[in-house]
Amino acid sequence: MSANAMFWDRVAKRYAAQPVSDPAAYEVTLSRTASYLRADQTILEFGCGTGSTAVTLAPNVAQLLATDFSAKMIEFGQERARAAGLSNLKFQVCDLETAPVGPFDAVLAFNLFHLLPELDASLQKVAQRLKPGGLFISKTVCMQDAKSGLKRRLIRAVLPMMRWVGKAPDTVQFMTVRDWQRRIEMAGFEILETGSYPADLPSRFVVARKS
Repeated sequence: MSANAMFWDRVAKRYAAQPVSDPAAYEVTLSRTASYLRADQTILEFGCGTGSTAVTLAPNVAQLLATDFSAKMIEFGQERARAAGLSNLKFQVCDLETAPVGPFDAVLAFNLFHLLPELDASLQKVAQRLKPGGLFISKTVCMQDAKSGLKRRLIRAVLPMMRWVGKAPDTVQFMTVRDWQRRIEMAGFEILETGSYPADLPSRFVVARKS
């Protein structure tokens, strides 16, 4: 098991119990995502965490496969799906390398990519799992564009100590919105929609179509 998977296993129970930090921004993200989904689609989600987003979106599609490399996170997701009575929502422990290849109508990844070490390779793995014209719908924290320079410097300063005491994952990317969207385009996607929800620490929502 990787160190990152061990970290997320360890924090899964606390993560599952936390309320959404910005309910308004989360609702906008869900609403915009749902507007691109159809009842005949098969969807793959990377980094599903404890499954709350998957449970909300699954009624909009034919099948949704929610994946995460943390087995503990997946256990919480399975419990949520059973409680909601969703037969079209399945969970699987895997990462971008070992996930089913599909192809899928859309790939979802919320609050994931800023925690991955190899952004371009990861985007290629997304593209490989999409049908031609399929959608990549993501939300990614672009820390380098934080409006408060003090907040950004503080986060950078405390991360090493947080990792040392087991309170932060191994990788946290500091990138700008511009750089993130350029990487998506370089991976062979056409960007259809963008937005920052919330705007103060840009959590960039992007809908992109595989060319």
